[in-house]
Amino acid sequence: MKALVTGGGGFLGGAIVKALLKRGDAVKTIQRNQYSWLNNLGVETLQGDLTRKDDINTAAKDCDVIFHVAAKAGVWGDYDDYYQANVVATNNVLETCRVNNVKYLVYTSTPSVVFDGNDEKGINESAPYVSDFFNAYQRTKTEAEQLVINANCDDLKTVSLRPHLIWGPEDPHLVPRIISRAKSGRLKLVGNKNNKVDSCYIDNAVLAHLRAADCLMSKGNCAGKAYFISNGEPISMSDLINKILIAADLPEVNKQIPETLAYLVGVILEKSYAWLKIKEEPIMTRFVARQLSTSHWFDLTAAKQDIDYEPAVSIDEGMKNLKKHIAAVNKNESQ
Repeated sequence: MKALVTGGGGFLGGAIVKALLKRGDAVKTIQRNQYSWLNNLGVETLQGDLTRKDDINTAAKDCDVIFHVAAKAGVWGDYDDYYQANVVATNNVLETCRVNNVKYLVYTSTPSVVFDGNDEKGINESAPYVSDFFNAYQRTKTEAEQLVINANCDDLKTVSLRPHLIWGPEDPHLVPRIISRAKSGRLKLVGNKNNKVDSCYIDNAVLAHLRAADCLMSKGNCAGKAYFISNGEPISMSDLINKILIAADLPEVNKQIPETLAYLVGVILEKSYAWLKIKEEPIMTRFVARQLSTSHWFDLTAAKQDIDYEPAVSIDEGMKNLKKHIAAVNKNESQ
């Protein structure tokens, strides 16, 4: 097949590109910046903006499937920036599917679309969308997923995936943030250490996207649906954080602050940053406080049954790979 990957220069998008090439698919990408490593792979790349219809229309020509991975993530920032990047861009992707007769769309969503701040223990896709949003990211990703699901029809089959806490070698988000805060002495656990969470090793997130595309093109029973994606190995948040620190040869963290205090700090910082119009992300927000102190792990039954998803790399295997990667990066930086 010929696939277009939006956000092909990113962590997940880039990994999907490599996996598609490895199995022999033709790949095109569109992203805001140029990445020499994409060109070196022989990928047809386009530097463009998904909020501009002409850019995405040009990129989507002659494609069979679009993996819409690009998004604006984060817990802080102007609402309009998130709306443009997540809602307008997604709507443009859907429109270009119709214009270019692209018949299949795999959308990268997030479990945040159902997170209301309370524990999520083994929930499945019947959980309702959240209605009281913590931030612009959550609001706009919820709206975007609904657009994708509602667009499903005979001429355009769509599916939405909700991978949770993606990590692994070359992760530019979760892993470096944990390491940076640990090195600066600002890393603390929130709550009582007993909340269990799911995470998703990068290879497993990629596998789910490819299986979803294959499903759309064959039996099609995943069309018009959303699926939670993870390693299926819920562990405590403290264990996950400390496994990453061990992989980086850093001391484990044991300091903790009460959940209520973290949430109060988040409230104060959000109000202060908004009043002072500070664009930098606060060190704590209400959303982060709740994410760090509550359980969120998911029932993967639907993904296993419908798209034949089965995690291929365990957390322990993934941590070994991460440790090797971090050691190699540190060695190169020291030379």
